Amino acid sequence: MADPITEELFRNAISAIGDEMVLTIYRTAYSGVLKNIMDYSAAICDAEGRLVAQGLSLPGHLCSIPVALQAVLRHFGDDVEPGDIFINNDPYDGGMHLPDIFIFKPLFTNPPSSGGKPIAYAATICHHTDVGGRVPGSNASDSTEIYAEGLRIPPLKLYERGQPNATLFRMIERNVRLPGRVFGDIRSQLAACEIAARGMTDLVARYGGNGVRDLMVAMMDYSERLTRQCLLELPDGEASFTDWIDDDQIDLGKPIKLVCTVRKHGDTMEVDWTGSAPQVKGAINNTLSYTAAMSFTAVKSVLSVNMPNNDGVFRPIKIIAPLGTITHGQLPAACAARGLTGFRGADCCFGALAQLYPNRVFAASDGGNTGLTVGGYDKDLNPFIYVDFISGAWGGRPWADGLDGNTCMFANMASFSVEVIEAENPLEVLDYEFVPDTGGAGRFRGGMSQRKTWRMLADEGVLQVRADRQTHRPYGLWGGGPGTPGLNVMNPGPGETKLHSKITMNLMRGDIFRHELPGAGGWGAALDRDLALVARDLRDGLVSVEAAAHDYGVVADGDPPVINMAATETLRARLRRDRKPLPDVAWEPTA
Repeated sequence: MADPITEELFRNAISAIGDEMVLTIYRTAYSGVLKNIMDYSAAICDAEGRLVAQGLSLPGHLCSIPVALQAVLRHFGDDVEPGDIFINNDPYDGGMHLPDIFIFKPLFTNPPSSGGKPIAYAATICHHTDVGGRVPGSNASDSTEIYAEGLRIPPLKLYERGQPNATLFRMIERNVRLPGRVFGDIRSQLAACEIAARGMTDLVARYGGNGVRDLMVAMMDYSERLTRQCLLELPDGEASFTDWIDDDQIDLGKPIKLVCTVRKHGDTMEVDWTGSAPQVKGAINNTLSYTAAMSFTAVKSVLSVNMPNNDGVFRPIKIIAPLGTITHGQLPAACAARGLTGFRGADCCFGALAQLYPNRVFAASDGGNTGLTVGGYDKDLNPFIYVDFISGAWGGRPWADGLDGNTCMFANMASFSVEVIEAENPLEVLDYEFVPDTGGAGRFRGGMSQRKTWRMLADEGVLQVRADRQTHRPYGLWGGGPGTPGLNVMNPGPGETKLHSKITMNLMRGDIFRHELPGAGGWGAALDRDLALVARDLRDGLVSVEAAAHDYGVVADGDPPVINMAATETLRARLRRDRKPLPDVAWEPTA
């Protein structure tokens, strides 16, 4: 058994390899969804497929990498040789949704030891611009079965003993709209795996093959001990929470139930999704691994220590998601837009945790990022595809306001540069800005919504939008108000058309589409908000004079607005007397 100093040095060394893999993808990727939005992850797994170290990337991939790798190992067993590289994107054989392509590279000692078995695996997952199917971007909410969503790749060898699988490469090339971009991003994943191979060679040279194996086990055990200790710090109890997805774009206006029950006992916890709706016709069904990831993300955020992300974190936390429900879809359920359910599920799990640990959980976020794709062909029939994930705001926290202009915790994505959007696509971005008065009012207000507006410059294209919370607003907690609902508008202004939250439709040259994210929920009673914070929001233009008076009982005037202290004291006293307090979980704002 290694000493604690050696274990700590190893933890940092192997974690640094994961981070270097992430940076390699960032620097070498072809598509905007990777190099700008950063929708990808990288990790090191042990020979059994257990997560050892994940690079600093997406919580949404917390559990997906080991599940996908273990599917590969089930298929190939001992048929793993130096130079082999595996690929997989099948949601019903370890994957999540088709645009997320996994690449795994077995890592060997030099020369190979232990009967020629790998010592570890380099793992990458990237959201690809297109994998075929009926809609450009392969991410539509209104597909009704997996077979319409694109190219489904079971666990296969992309390379065998260093030689490319030419048949598979040709199959991919003929089934995606932008093969150059897809293969460029796959090469980016391969480069990250090569970085991992070099890093592992260095670790083996330093600690020996058996030493590396023992230290990986020690690293996972360390995370398990920390997780169990953190769970012991929390009071035992059980709580349930119900939230609703607006609909699935197929059965319009039919809300979809999400139910999360958290049971904490001793150093273990259960997150149970029993009671959630049966799987739906639309493409928002989760795989079990994605439901596990949203559950682990929520639970990990209330623990007192930020332990390394690996298999040890998963061991004390049991995830229950009945097969055939929206949290664990069954073939042939469509799942291309399952990100929506993952983001909403994270908020639902936070809602349950808030009942048990009110001072550790923030109010609802913006509902998760909005997925938007515009694709089509130019006059020479060359395809273009613009994929964007628009992130907005955190809910108010027990100690501070929600973050403005920041991706929700489950996504951890970046904002797509307006200049890059316009340089690479036939689109003009007309605005990208905060929308005042959209964050839920509270002692600590929710983050503000963002608005983004595009003008179509090509003759024709297909617009696909995956959004939610137009009818079920982001909830506020403990007297805080809900955030504002989301909004989709075609040709804003006189004669504008308001659209559904989920869209698949044609755009013509000159059409203008606007999307507004929901605002995030507030935490605590708005009349308890510090006047200095209200003054700051007034000065920054995030809260209007009218909303300051209505929501916070603050009277202000002038440009910039200045608070009238005497009038504010009078108004707040009257509102405290006359206004009915909001409930502990608020779905509607105060009157």
